[in-house]
Amino acid sequence: MSYLHYVIAAYAVFAVVLLWDFIAPGVQVRQQLRAARLRAVRGDAAKATSPDALLRGDDRLENGLEKRV
Repeated sequence: MSYLHYVIAAYAVFAVVLLWDFIAPGVQVRQQLRAARLRAVRGDAAKATSPDALLRGDDRLENGLEKRV
């Protein structure tokens, strides 16, 4: 009786899990950085369109700030 197929499958599963453990944190970091950039842009846009900013003549939206995404 040979356990060759079992051993090959076990190593394959190990390799897939190891690869996932290597890739997943990078994906999560990129998602969090993108979310932080989007929050910053929304915050800047909200400040630029507030009544106080309009009275001051703040034109940050016209200068392409929303294009940082």
